[in-house]
Amino acid sequence: MSRKPKIILDENQIEVIITRLAHQLIETHDSFENSVIIGLQPRGVFLAERVHKKLEKILKKKNIFCGNLDVTFYRDDFRRKELVPAQTKIDFIIEDKNVILIDDVLFTGRTIRSGLDAMLAFGRPKDVELLVLIDRRFSRHLPIQAKYVGRVIDTIASQNVKVEWKELDGKDRVTLLS
Repeated sequence: MSRKPKIILDENQIEVIITRLAHQLIETHDSFENSVIIGLQPRGVFLAERVHKKLEKILKKKNIFCGNLDVTFYRDDFRRKELVPAQTKIDFIIEDKNVILIDDVLFTGRTIRSGLDAMLAFGRPKDVELLVLIDRRFSRHLPIQAKYVGRVIDTIASQNVKVEWKELDGKDRVTLLS
């Protein structure tokens, strides 16, 4: 018997978190002269686009590079699952740049590992940092840790964290499903 989903973050809380994360990025990357943003497909791109827009608004700057990266064929389970490739759009150089990789949920770390492998096809960055909206810290299979975290949620393996985006799902919300 499944229970009603528990709302972890609502639309307003997500907006506040995105603003905070943008300010944290500015503290580290200043004007973004040597930094780029890459959102991981499929759902990390929505967070990346929101962070990108917030940075442009705060910095009053329109030339911050933001792209998205499909990791489908770099996943260690792509032959076992029915995965649909998405579009990669990186129309800038990442060689010797500081890359901020963005995903919605950090769970086992496998998607991030896939993202790191896929990203290297575009060059060798100077540095790579990870930004996530939700960190499920007790579920890691790989030693991967985010530098920028919206919210840490302690869950058990049988629970699911669902991030909904207005652009795809009609509303912004994070829920915990048991």
